[in-house]
Amino acid sequence: MKNANMRLAACALTAAVTFTSMGFEAFAGSSKATKVLPSAGIGYELADAQLSLSELEEKSNTSGKSDSSSSANTESSKSSNNSSTSASGTSKNDSGKTITDTTPLASRVDEDVLNDIEKATGATKDDKSEYSNLVIAQVNNYVNVREKASEDSEILGKLYNKSVGTFLGEENGWYKIKSGSVTGYVKAEFCVTGEKAVELAPKVGRRIATVTTTTLKVRKKPGTDAEVLGLIPIEDELVVKEELDGWVRVEIEEGEGYVSMDYVKLSTEFVKAESKAEEEARLAAEEAEKEAARKAAEKATKKNDSNKSSSKSGGKSSGKSSGKSSGSSKSVKSAQSFTTQTSSIGEAVARFACQFVGNPYVYGGTSLTHGADCSGFVMSVFANFGVSLPHSSAADRNVGAAVDGLANAQPGDIVCYSGHVAIYIGGGRIVHASTSRTGIIISNAGYRTPLAVRRIF
Repeated sequence: MKNANMRLAACALTAAVTFTSMGFEAFAGSSKATKVLPSAGIGYELADAQLSLSELEEKSNTSGKSDSSSSANTESSKSSNNSSTSASGTSKNDSGKTITDTTPLASRVDEDVLNDIEKATGATKDDKSEYSNLVIAQVNNYVNVREKASEDSEILGKLYNKSVGTFLGEENGWYKIKSGSVTGYVKAEFCVTGEKAVELAPKVGRRIATVTTTTLKVRKKPGTDAEVLGLIPIEDELVVKEELDGWVRVEIEEGEGYVSMDYVKLSTEFVKAESKAEEEARLAAEEAEKEAARKAAEKATKKNDSNKSSSKSGGKSSGKSSGKSSGSSKSVKSAQSFTTQTSSIGEAVARFACQFVGNPYVYGGTSLTHGADCSGFVMSVFANFGVSLPHSSAADRNVGAAVDGLANAQPGDIVCYSGHVAIYIGGGRIVHASTSRTGIIISNAGYRTPLAVRRIF
C-alpha cells in the first residue's frame, strides 16, 4: 500500500509538472463543479476552475499543436483588443465571469441563460442544483388556470402551450402553479415538471441576439477576416442557432452566419400564462389599434382618389413612404386603385405591394421603386394606406394584433422572421424585399420559420 501511494504521488507530481509546462493551471480544494440542468444533457460550468475535463483531454492530445483559434475582434469602431477567448479555451462574459468550454458548445446553458429561466419562471435550484420546481405546459393551445383544484372553480387565466412557470404543489390530479402573474390550478395531465420539464426547457425557450451596434456585420464564418454575409441594423433581433466562444451563429435572410458577441445582447424568450384581465386588456388594445388603422386607410385611400389625376404621370418621389417615383421604369398604381367594395383593406395592401416585385433591395432604404430593405418596404407599403409602422423587423413583431400562425394568416398580414419581415399575400405566399441579390420578390411564406404573424386591419 505504501508503494502504491508513493507511485500515486509521483504520478500526480508528474501530471502537475506536465500541465504547468503546457500552460495549464490546476485548481483544487476550493473549486466547485456545478452541474447545470443535468437531466437535459446541457453541459457543465466550473465555478472557479478554468479548465473543463473535455478540454483537458483535447489539449493533452494536441499539445504539440499551436492554438489556431482567434478571439472575436471588433465589428464596428471598438478596439480590436477586446479579445474574449484565451489560449486555454476559456471565455469571459460581459460581467467578467469565466465560462468553461463544454462539448458540444451549442448545448451549453451558461449562467446568463439560467438567470433568464429564473426570471421567467421563479423556479429555483434545490440542494442538488436542479430546477425541480420548474413546470411547462404541454397542450394544443391553452389550458385554463382555475382558482381551486376543480373544473367547477373560477377561471383565473390561460396557460398557453409551452408556457413556463413554478410548480407549487399537487392536489388530486391538479398542479398548483405560478406563471406570469397567474397563480392557480391546472390539470396535471397538461403539464410536465421535474426532470421532464428541465429536459424540455431549452426547447421552449427561444434564444435571441439583439443588435447593440449601429450596423452589425454577419459573417459566413466566425472571424473578422471572414466574408460578410449581410448587414443588420441596431435593435434588430436574431434567432440564435449556436453559441461559441466570442461568436454566435444566427439566422438572417441571406442564410446562417456568425456575429461577434461584443455587439449583441443575448436573452431568452419564454411564454407565460395570461390572466383574464390581461387578456381582456390586450384584446381591447389590439382591436382599438386595428380600428384606428382601418380609419387611417379609409382616409388615405380617399385622399389618393382625389389626387388620382396628378399621380398618373408618376408624381414625385418622397424617398420614404410613397410608391410613386419619377424615376420608375413602370407606372405605379395608387393604393386607392386596389381598394374596392368587395375586397378587404388587407387584400388591397397585398395587391398594391406586389406591383413592386422586381425592384431593388437597398439596405436602409424606404423607396418602393428605387430600393428598400425588408422593414422599409413594409413600412412604405402601409404608409400608402395611412398606417405608420416602424422601420424595424423586430419592432414589427409587436404591431397590430397577434395571429395564430401562418395557417390563420390573411392577405395584408405582416409575417416576422429572424431579422426579416414580409407581407402575406394569400395562398401561402409573401412579398418581401429579400436581399441585395434578389430584390423584391414573392416567396413561399414557410420558407423560414416565422416568429410572429401580425394583423394591422
